[in-house]
Amino acid sequence: MARAPFPHPRSPLAAVRRWYEDELGWPTTDAVPVELLTGLRFDALEMPYDAGRAVLRRWPHTGPAALLRAGRDGNQPGDRPKLLVFIAAGGAEELPGILEWLEWGPLTPDLTARGAGDRMPAPAFPAGAPPECAPGGFGLREAAEWVRPPRPGYEARNSLPTTGIGAGTGDHEGVPDLVRLVSTAATECHRARLVRARNGRSARNGQSDRGCGDQPLAFSNASRMSAGTRPRSLTL
Repeated sequence: MARAPFPHPRSPLAAVRRWYEDELGWPTTDAVPVELLTGLRFDALEMPYDAGRAVLRRWPHTGPAALLRAGRDGNQPGDRPKLLVFIAAGGAEELPGILEWLEWGPLTPDLTARGAGDRMPAPAFPAGAPPECAPGGFGLREAAEWVRPPRPGYEARNSLPTTGIGAGTGDHEGVPDLVRLVSTAATECHRARLVRARNGRSARNGQSDRGCGDQPLAFSNASRMSAGTRPRSLTL
């Protein structure tokens, strides 16, 4: 299948690519609309938007975060919107091991990650972007938008949630380490599923949480820790 021709350098689409590549240093694809490549400068945790909002409330400082609209980027029209929270490159590969260590295992199938070889829609530009980067006319607003926008010159690798020596709360303006962020995200994904089941939203919208694990309403040790039912010394 032939690729769409690369836009004229003065076109809005070219301005989008220049802004992401030159101002932020993030590689893009030549697809239309523009997509960002994950696994190089950053990875992204992906979760339902209702859970993601709770995560952002609990962590005022994270990496950039973007709303992925329902029915876009491969989502079906009836799917729920998603939140993508940026983490350091390589974090997507660590996610399964972190979930196992936190004793969540298969209980959070709706918490995934995009890493090496993946991509995401380039969100509509945040306030303060150059006027020539206005996204009208090529569909960026239809796919994704910034909830917590990036800051040029700030989103370096060591300012995103990661693991290893030096990672932890208090570093980089209070950005959480990856384990704490995943623990919070897993808990909120699980809590959001409980709320949806209680309110009957799945049945009313023709959506179902069945098939997302054998124990959709079970609590892991990690969730009990967050709820305070295990010793405080074991709570993240």
